[in-house]
Amino acid sequence: MSPIDAFWHLLGLFLPALATGALAAAMAKLLWRTDLRGCRWLRLAGWSAVAGSLALLSGLVLFGRDGRMLSYGAMAFASALALWWAGFVRPRS
Repeated sequence: MSPIDAFWHLLGLFLPALATGALAAAMAKLLWRTDLRGCRWLRLAGWSAVAGSLALLSGLVLFGRDGRMLSYGAMAFASALALWWAGFVRPRS
């Protein structure tokens, strides 16, 4: 596998978590505008994307392949949990 192929494989693995983290953070900032005023979008998106990526990696290790629906469900749950943690439990700028 060439380095460019490895790059595309890794991008395909982590892109759902990155997109989910960015969209979930944007929607959270929109829905809870006053509660999340002091928390930056980048912080929320970062926490959410990292949690989603760890969930996808756990699913890959557990099931031996990527793309299982349980992995995507765990990614969505981990993303929501990280948003809650970063936005409401530990709200820092």
